[in-house]
This record gives sequence, C-alpha cells and structure tokens, in this order.
Amino acid sequence: MEYRRFNDTLLLRIDRGEEIIEKVREVAEKEHIRLASVEALGGTDDFTVGVYDVATKQYDTRRFAGPFEIVSLVGTITEKDGAFYQHLHMSAGNKNCEVFGGHLNRAVVSLTCEMVIRVLSGAVDRSPDPETGVNILKF
Repeated sequence: MEYRRFNDTLLLRIDRGEEIIEKVREVAEKEHIRLASVEALGGTDDFTVGVYDVATKQYDTRRFAGPFEIVSLVGTITEKDGAFYQHLHMSAGNKNCEVFGGHLNRAVVSLTCEMVIRVLSGAVDRSPDPETGVNILKF
C-alpha cells in the first residue's frame, strides 16, 4: 500500500494480495484518523460480506472467490470506546455482471484498490443498540 495525504483527504493505492480492512486500519492508526468517510473501487478475488438479521442478531456471511470488480466500497471510520472502528460495505461484480454485496468482513485485492478517505473534524463514538444489537453512532 502507498498513500498520499492532501489536506483532509487521503488517496490510497492498496496493492495486489493486500487485505483491505487491514490497510484501512493501518493508515487510520498511522494518521490518527478518528472520523472519516471511505470510498473505493478496484478488483478482488477473495471477499466475504454479510447481511445482518435483526431477528437473530447475527450476520449471514458469504465468501466469494474468483475475479470480481469492486463496483462500490463505502463506509465510515469512527471510534468505539475510544478505539478505531470501521464500518464498510462493498459490492462486487463477476464476469456475468452479477453483483453481490453487503457488510464487508474481508477482501483481498487482486489488481489494485483505489481508495479515498475524507477526514472529518471531531470524533464520533459507537454503542450497541439494545434493540438490534448493532453498534450505532453515538453523538
């Protein structure tokens, strides 16, 4: 991974074989990012996404392997109990232009991943929502 900072915006190139979530954490911790928005595109050949079931309070996850284009990766960087926390969603399309997506658990870059992180001033924490069980924004 290489990146460059332009004022409140970081432009990252995540390289082949690198795991996206690990690299977001790495750069956020190095740059002391407490609050930001994230967007990216690129290629992956191994990713896991999930959909949250409110009734069971669990994610139904699926792993995908093979050539996929990341058509959209969006999310936020915040904090939970004062520590780094990321919430990312990703959609990726296969050679038949079928798109699969959900809450991102893991994605390994196959070609490259171009990511923009826009740093926001301040910090926002998260806390578990008693009704759904998910960590929601706490203002």
